[in-house]
Amino acid sequence: MSGLKGKKICLVISSLGFGGAEKSSALLSRLLNEVGSDIHIVTVLDHIDYEYKGQLLNLGLLKKKNDTLLGRIQRLFIFKKYLKKHQFDFVIDNRTRGSFIKEFIISKFIYKPKKTIYNVMSFHYERYINKSNFIGKLLYSDAHQIVCVSKEIKNTLYRKYNFKNLSTIPESINITKELFHNRLIKGDYILFFGRLDDKVKNISLLLESYSISNLIKLKIPLVILGDGPDKKKLQKKCEELNISTEVIFKGFISQPNHFVNQALFTILTSRYEGFPRSILESLAQGTPVISVNCKSGPSEMITHKYNGLLVENDNPQGLSEAMNLFLKDKSLYLNCKRNTIQSVQKFSKKNIIKKWQTILN
Repeated sequence: MSGLKGKKICLVISSLGFGGAEKSSALLSRLLNEVGSDIHIVTVLDHIDYEYKGQLLNLGLLKKKNDTLLGRIQRLFIFKKYLKKHQFDFVIDNRTRGSFIKEFIISKFIYKPKKTIYNVMSFHYERYINKSNFIGKLLYSDAHQIVCVSKEIKNTLYRKYNFKNLSTIPESINITKELFHNRLIKGDYILFFGRLDDKVKNISLLLESYSISNLIKLKIPLVILGDGPDKKKLQKKCEELNISTEVIFKGFISQPNHFVNQALFTILTSRYEGFPRSILESLAQGTPVISVNCKSGPSEMITHKYNGLLVENDNPQGLSEAMNLFLKDKSLYLNCKRNTIQSVQKFSKKNIIKKWQTILN
């Protein structure tokens, strides 16, 4: 991995808190740091929850003090001065990228395109690449690389924009199964962990499916880890479905491994994703996953009835039947559990850093 030793790299991210994309950015800083790169991180917002490595420029602190137009211009100048001072080998931009004018200024006057890598971390790619074909090409076609977290995102961007600078680098995972002998919750449970944003994560589907499953009769609770704008809405839905005593909201936990490790299985019900870390982290912990087959990511990690179950999206009955199947067919469940860890070996840190090494050299 000596090819990255001494490389000076700046990660530009929205924040270091709350979401999966932010957690992935923090992990990338640690991954690149481990192989000897000199890492700097620039955050737009002042949310710092995840462990990271490198020197931090927190523009969010300035945003809190002055978020007027003048304040935004001032932050752009500070950012440009910082990049000029450090003369980075590469800038890796993990932000969601909004208005055309701001992104035009950043891509053409703040960054050096040939030293810039743009990450696209969701199948809802319009959050990262302008939906206009012309503007998208104008802003990003001359970048060093556009890195997509899934093959499906890469293929979609190629079809729409015909970009020639596309790569796929999925999330990485540390393959060291941790064993926890004392359950934090008495008895068996199933688990959802992620941001409580129902428009994206569709946790309402999970609650509806759980309410008509056999898990209620078997007194197997649903544990929900996370926080977000829809927590109260989801708690109210539990009351409407009469499952409030069976659903346990535990709040946000930055290191959920002990919960993941002891769950019977984890569940993902998103309307769309990029490359969902919750699936990767579950499988690496030896915990099978039931996931809707949303775009994108689940089908690139889960092989149906091998290490988990893939079900049709937005189908409460189908998801409920998948939950029942894991409980009813012990042979199937144990087979999936046996295959979890080996199924994610290709996403090990060692393999993923090789992919970064290729484009950073």
